[in-house]
Amino acid sequence: MKMKKAALIAGILGAVIIGSSITITQQNEYKLIRQFGKVDRVICEPGISFKIPLIERTQSLPKETLLYDLEASDVITKDKKTMISDSYVLWRITDPLKFAQTLNSSLENSESRINTAVYNATKNVISSLSQDRVITSRDGELSDMVMEAIGDNMEQYGIELIKFETKQLDLPDDNKAAVYERMISERDNIAATYKAEGDSEAKVIQNKTDKEVTIQISDAKKQAEILKAEGEQEYMKILSQAYGEDERSEFYSFVRSLEALKASMQGENKTVILSSDSPIAQIFEGK
Repeated sequence: MKMKKAALIAGILGAVIIGSSITITQQNEYKLIRQFGKVDRVICEPGISFKIPLIERTQSLPKETLLYDLEASDVITKDKKTMISDSYVLWRITDPLKFAQTLNSSLENSESRINTAVYNATKNVISSLSQDRVITSRDGELSDMVMEAIGDNMEQYGIELIKFETKQLDLPDDNKAAVYERMISERDNIAATYKAEGDSEAKVIQNKTDKEVTIQISDAKKQAEILKAEGEQEYMKILSQAYGEDERSEFYSFVRSLEALKASMQGENKTVILSSDSPIAQIFEGK
């Protein structure tokens, strides 16, 4: 009976020891194995591992991407204007051993370091920009500048900052309306300047085009007059060659006289009275 009881107790103890020596690492976590409080090894892959019972203990650290929401705070621009910055960062643990050694495996400590680094970077970036530039950089440029300012500062803690974004980057309510009115006025002035420059450039182009058209028309008219003069000259040359002989000259005079006679016979009255010395009368008389 005593032997059975001892075996049962031994079995129970064995099961407890075996159970306490097994540790399971999930997909979304790191497992730290500590011996007397000091990290002995880190398990990064999911699965079943073993530890020494009573001597080693385990601690879990998140492996997934984490979000830290910074408190809204006032920042001062380069032109001494106050703005309200409300932002957040996405981060993750990349080196669990370094994280444990520098931050004592504390998420609270890590968020404190992140808050300090991000706030200082945001303050420094905004203090180097005018208020107008800050407002126009809210489409992503400002986030890139803050991330660049942070640099690799968090690597010493085994942390990677993945992304910085501003939820709100605005003016205090007491001077928001005045600033927007000033910005609208400045944009209107810029638009008016561009319009005036465009109108001036259009006028220059129009004047240049009108001048070129005038020159082209003048050249075309000049060329037309030259061609007309050359045509008339050629016409007279042809006539001179055609009627240079006496017979041809007489025939030409005859045709011209008939054309003149025809032109004079207008209306219903077809009677023509000619003097005897008229060239037309002489033609009919055969002279």
